[in-house]
Amino acid sequence: MKQPFLPWKDRIPHVERSNVVGLFGGSFNPPHAGHLLVAKIAIRRLRLDQLWWMVTPGNPLKDCTHLPSLEERMQLSVELIDHSKIRVTGFEQAIGSTVSVDTISHILAHYRDVHFVWVMGADSLATIHHWYRWRDIISMLPIAIIDRPFVHMSALSSPMAHIYRYFRLDESESIRLPFMKPPAWTYLHGPLSFQSSTNLRLKGNDFS
Repeated sequence: MKQPFLPWKDRIPHVERSNVVGLFGGSFNPPHAGHLLVAKIAIRRLRLDQLWWMVTPGNPLKDCTHLPSLEERMQLSVELIDHSKIRVTGFEQAIGSTVSVDTISHILAHYRDVHFVWVMGADSLATIHHWYRWRDIISMLPIAIIDRPFVHMSALSSPMAHIYRYFRLDESESIRLPFMKPPAWTYLHGPLSFQSSTNLRLKGNDFS
């Protein structure tokens, strides 16, 4: 397969001072409607000015042997996304980051006047305690967790949810989250998509 030409793939999106920006990272193998729904819920409920759709070079917790190229996954993301506030980027490869804590550190060091929120699906809340330096991530910026099918109970009974239970913001006040000092997190409910990257890879069908 010919690799897509994406001259902007290594760039960090432009952002204005005082903007509210969601950081939504993943391997997106492939990107699908469930990912897009998570992004849209975050944009609406947190009133984001932008959401950075950060396509990662790989996932240290997964087998990346057959992972399509960064360019392929970015191109599929561009074709899927239909929201003007979402910015697709692959800059993590350019800065040599393989773990989320390094990516966040890089962003916060370069954008001190921007309000960042880490956005992730509830399936990630259930497993974040396996991430490298996961407690550091929680201490660095607020986190918005978006509900996903079949994981509500496992997510809210996870070590992270238990340890940081007193730092949970009620979702009715989610608009405050980007401006809160970490640790701070909220769990947002909304429409659900039952698509998953794993099932799409197994079926080899439409990603949208």
